Amino acid sequence: MIRVRDLRIDYDSVCAVSDLSLEVGSGEVCGLIGPNGAGKTTTMKAILGLIEPTYGEIELAGVDMRERPRDACRVVGFMPDFPPMYDDLMCWEFLDLFAASYFIPRSERPRVIDRSLALVGLTEKRRAMVVELSRGMRQRLMLAKTLIPDPQVLMLDEPASGLDPQGRIDLKNVVKGLAAEKKTVLISSHILSEMSEFCTSVAIMERGRMVVSGTIAEIQERIMGGAVLLVEVLGDSGALTAIVESDPLVESVEQEDGFFSIRYRGDSEQASDLLAALVRGGVRVASFARRREGLEELFLKVGAKDLS
Repeated sequence: MIRVRDLRIDYDSVCAVSDLSLEVGSGEVCGLIGPNGAGKTTTMKAILGLIEPTYGEIELAGVDMRERPRDACRVVGFMPDFPPMYDDLMCWEFLDLFAASYFIPRSERPRVIDRSLALVGLTEKRRAMVVELSRGMRQRLMLAKTLIPDPQVLMLDEPASGLDPQGRIDLKNVVKGLAAEKKTVLISSHILSEMSEFCTSVAIMERGRMVVSGTIAEIQERIMGGAVLLVEVLGDSGALTAIVESDPLVESVEQEDGFFSIRYRGDSEQASDLLAALVRGGVRVASFARRREGLEELFLKVGAKDLS
């Protein structure tokens, strides 16, 4: 897991990261998001041990980065944005080069390479030249390189940058597979639509500070004060209006595009009770669903402005 507590990073008189705390558990995929200049890259560099924080605690898989930096680095794999690649090598040769740099014995490298290729779905490209790979396949090959030492913690910087829709789907499936293996994954991005596809939780940064973190549902509950229920009814809607306006958990009711949009502070069980009350009251309910706001809307609600 990743545990960061009270992290502060100063560059001379400039505070780049201020009192940041973050925890990402085993099997969790956390999106570190924010506008350019929010401090995401600086935070990732500190977690990786590439820069010395002014103060704060960083642990990777239970290993203290400041006290045991070498041991901490052995449990983490990092995939940078637009990393350099060797186009004149075959995929297995490219991975073999890095396996050697990790001091993996020559006799074990074929097994390690085959495992990494299988994890990212590139087994059939083992003998393909790197130059022949599509953008999405190159990203997956770089992820395979990151997996060579079998790290417990993975940190990916803008992993879906430049990928076409199929490439994003493939990468999303790979990341989900890694989470299923109980890897801890931290993904940095400024593109919110990517994060909603990849992540089980998000951490929103702005101006060097952690604004809010948690699952999308938790953040919505904290920031928005509940969810929006979309209800479609057949025939007269007068009974619906009377019932929902008498429910103390209903904050507002609006009609839009043929649906009633109900701002609701209750949980799923209470929403189910509301649906039952509508049916008992004679309302002909054609559809009833909970709509959760996307990351873009949540981000704007907490005050950030400059995301893609």
